[in-house]
Amino acid sequence: MSASVHMTESPLPALRGRVQAGAALGPSTWFRVGGPADWLVRPADVDDLLRLLRRAERPITVMGAASNLIVRDGGVRGIVLRLARGFGDVVVEADGVVAGAAALDATVAEHAAAASLSGLEFLSGIPGSIGGAVAMNAGAYGAEIADILDWAEIATVDGLLRVRAAELRLSYRRSQLPIGGVVVRARFHAAPGDKDAIAARMAQIRESREATQPVRARTGGSTFANPPGHKAWALIDAAGCRGKALGGAQVSEKHCNFLLNAGEATAADLEDLGEAVRAAVLAHSGISLQWEIRRIGERSA
Repeated sequence: MSASVHMTESPLPALRGRVQAGAALGPSTWFRVGGPADWLVRPADVDDLLRLLRRAERPITVMGAASNLIVRDGGVRGIVLRLARGFGDVVVEADGVVAGAAALDATVAEHAAAASLSGLEFLSGIPGSIGGAVAMNAGAYGAEIADILDWAEIATVDGLLRVRAAELRLSYRRSQLPIGGVVVRARFHAAPGDKDAIAARMAQIRESREATQPVRARTGGSTFANPPGHKAWALIDAAGCRGKALGGAQVSEKHCNFLLNAGEATAADLEDLGEAVRAAVLAHSGISLQWEIRRIGERSA
């Protein structure tokens, strides 16, 4: 059970944000699995975050909206950092949107749509928050963060940096953040558009997700990255893994590149099922699927 801990009782620097020792992480993840963090820290603002980065001695793991994450059953050693209030502002400008790292991707799309700005509609189809989207160059429905990012502000041990998109060398589901850097804010360019057309595109994306993905299940989004020239789901289907189960985990019948917590799955069930799928695909097609879902922490002994 997690317990709030006064900062003077912890090995962390004095912060104004919230700190919990032994904090349960599973309930915060979309899969609803995983062990506790030694320390869960939610900084109050950028200054609080910078103080933590400069003075904390333990390893720091960043956890966003946890929509694309498996926390292993043994929990996470050191500090788990989660940006929440103080990092969620969304500001609409004439030709773009500036959003805090904790703002949800869909919320940013909605702000842009309300201002008749086009180009950000695809964000409505990406679960998760802006910080994670920038860090992994998230994409869907024919677009990705690299197409719209102007700059990102990144907190580091040396202070707050504003980094141009080109400097992040964004590639398929990857970015090159400064070592130990944490995205805190980003600007996306957009263009004036027709409000009805923007709304129609977002409705189309929502309908497509509902029709093709298990959006109401305990899942974590796309499990594996698409190999060059292939779709991961098609490789998984061809290898006979649609509906495959292990413990409480299952490959979605609706979309084979989604793993589900079908009941009382553990993180180990999900990860082991994912590895079994990778092995089956490799044996069938000779292609090695790479995890897109992040896995953090330690397996249970």
